[in-house]
Amino acid sequence: MSCHHDEDPADGDLAAPTPKIPVPDEVADAVRTLLRWAGDDPSREGLIDTPLRVARAWKEYCQGYGEDPAYHLSRVFEEVGGYDDIVLLKDIPFQSHCEHHLAPIIGKASIAYLPGKHVVGISKLARVLHAYARRLQVQERLTAQVADCIWDHLKPRGVAVVIDASHACMTARGVRTPGVSMVTSRVIGTFREDDRSRKEVLALMGY
Repeated sequence: MSCHHDEDPADGDLAAPTPKIPVPDEVADAVRTLLRWAGDDPSREGLIDTPLRVARAWKEYCQGYGEDPAYHLSRVFEEVGGYDDIVLLKDIPFQSHCEHHLAPIIGKASIAYLPGKHVVGISKLARVLHAYARRLQVQERLTAQVADCIWDHLKPRGVAVVIDASHACMTARGVRTPGVSMVTSRVIGTFREDDRSRKEVLALMGY
């Protein structure tokens, strides 16, 4: 199996070009086949380098497959001055791709937990989200994966995750209905068992 290693001048600007990952011939050929099937000519000037760009873009879109989301929760802190109330990271922007049509999913997520014995650096919640989002997804599973990962590895008293996203498989094809978003949620522990706590965390998220 041979690979393409060339630089892509269209991807650079004033900065020094970054090395490009090699693209197997069979991957580039698959993109060319798709271009021909769509009705275009992959040999024309504007599409010559498209197979390489598409292949590298998909490697980037799906980099979450090479990442362990739980790793981001491995370093915790116990010195929090006795704080034991809700920790919330709100409106985290993310991008993913639908596993049914490979179409973009673009949205925001709010992630909250009720600490047990320790807390985690707040940016780690976003890293968990991105590690799962950078895979082929359905929104329901993404929501559950983020919540379950935090619950299983951080050991909090409660977890709540709400995701609000737009799906190009609906807005740009099929029913073609733009301006519509889908909301999914998962609540665990205290947030599920105690109605008052659930209402509090959802209100803080804006729901």
